[in-house]
Amino acid sequence: MQQKWITQWVPGLTTFIHYDKANLKPDIRSGLSVAAVALPVAIAYAELMGINAIVGLYACILPMIVYALFGTSRQLIVGPDAATCAVITAAIAPLALGDPNTLWQMSIVMTIMTGFWCVLAARFRLAIFADFLSQPILQGLLNGVAITIIIGQFGNILGINSLPSDLIKCLIALPERLSDTHKLTLLLSVTSLFTLFILKVLRPKWPGPLIVMTIATLLSWYLDFNAKGIAIIGSLGEGLPHITMPHFDPNLLRELVVPSLNLAVISIVSFMMTVQSFASKNGYEVDIDKELYALGYINIVAGASQGFAVSAATSRTAVNDDNGGKSQMVSVVAALMIALVLIFLTQTLSFIPLGTLGAVLIYAAWSMFSFKAITSMRAHNRSAYVLTVFTLIAVLVVGLIDGIGFAIILGLLQFLRTVFKPTDQLLGVDSQGIIHSVNAADNIKPIDGLIMYRFNSILTYFNATYFKKRVTLLVNSATTPPQWFVVDATASFTYNDASVFAMLRELVPILKEKGVTLILAGRSTELTRWLARNNMSHYTQELVLVPDLYFAVQMIQQDAIQTEVMRQKAALISAQES
Repeated sequence: MQQKWITQWVPGLTTFIHYDKANLKPDIRSGLSVAAVALPVAIAYAELMGINAIVGLYACILPMIVYALFGTSRQLIVGPDAATCAVITAAIAPLALGDPNTLWQMSIVMTIMTGFWCVLAARFRLAIFADFLSQPILQGLLNGVAITIIIGQFGNILGINSLPSDLIKCLIALPERLSDTHKLTLLLSVTSLFTLFILKVLRPKWPGPLIVMTIATLLSWYLDFNAKGIAIIGSLGEGLPHITMPHFDPNLLRELVVPSLNLAVISIVSFMMTVQSFASKNGYEVDIDKELYALGYINIVAGASQGFAVSAATSRTAVNDDNGGKSQMVSVVAALMIALVLIFLTQTLSFIPLGTLGAVLIYAAWSMFSFKAITSMRAHNRSAYVLTVFTLIAVLVVGLIDGIGFAIILGLLQFLRTVFKPTDQLLGVDSQGIIHSVNAADNIKPIDGLIMYRFNSILTYFNATYFKKRVTLLVNSATTPPQWFVVDATASFTYNDASVFAMLRELVPILKEKGVTLILAGRSTELTRWLARNNMSHYTQELVLVPDLYFAVQMIQQDAIQTEVMRQKAALISAQES
């Protein structure tokens, strides 16, 4: 019993306890391939954040092992991610005031806070709130992050020191600083970037970033790039870097609450998308709740081991999948390889040229672009296209944190506009008596003396007045005065809203004066109970409830409406008395 509880809490244990030895060879091969890709990317992302490059490796090792134990995906690889790194940098850089140690401290604290929010969301099953970051917002965000990263690497690519970190300021200052370009650094950067794209085309399965960075590092050591003015990472310190917290200002915690929440939402969305897509591709199910716990745990562990926030690493997961990885043993193998590099090759890593690191970051950011997806939205979904472009522009102009906030607000406003004034339809029947939207071209015609109506939204307090206006307008504008107005209640009457039933008290007499009987089709049991609770039993002569639209049409055609009225009157009185 205890073992079952442990394996439910730590699902990865089952995989390792009952590990199939036949999977060992493909898992080792995939683990080595993942490590080859993860190493240069992790170092580059640490450089992007302005902290010790070794910290990028810290953010890989323990989180990979922890996910192998707590995750339920067989393919997923976790690690530093461009979007999460960009969000952290945007939040903490202004607060750190240029102090690398404070920057590192704050990245650790923000990472642990993000992990805490993810665990809390998992505990209360709040993953649904990640839907605030819809697909259009995510598309705009990723494209904005990609552009921000690329422009942010201009200084490393051109060998120009002290370019402003702010995107707009960087673009303004760049033309005046172009004369400071270091030609050898530019040559190295362009060659590195060109080689990366050539390898991607000719040898897509090769670890291009690792190959390019290894060659550049060896050349840097042999030719002494630093003496030639080509900037390198430089000394990473003796032994493993260690950070202390005695001078950390606790007041900064308040400044990190909202950014860490933003980061948690972004991480959850991208994490779940990657987990579910690769699980679907490989034909198995994942436990979303356990995945959300795992996301929280890996971030807490990343912070505790002096790393920074991690999420699903889509590119490294794809490498794992392409190489036939069978289980999370791949993560363990990759983590051990990265740990060996961390222990034995620290001094070698100090020779990595910053220009090559910039090229690797630009190469990684380029894969995030999805302009084709954005332009396709323009043709198929105008509101999604507007939201995506707005998010992209907001991220570029006001920054990641504020840009995401503005985008979420716009998304909510679009949703509220849809609910305030939703689309609606008039319904009719075809020659076989099947109900469809009225369409003369398809010979779908309304029934004489009857308006059949569908309101395509939940009826609630802020659209009840609009519903009443639409019903009244349809009755007044009808060519032939109707006797019945049938509403598809299944689509719109979903809960007991006092404002909605107050609107019905006003609408029913208006229709009665025009000789129209209101019929609500669908949810008759719930509506009977809700009418009784809202003291509307006496409306049974003018307001009729039926099980569905077909029942309403049949009743009207058989002229049996009065019989149904009497039956429902008795049901309402009985419900009120009970």
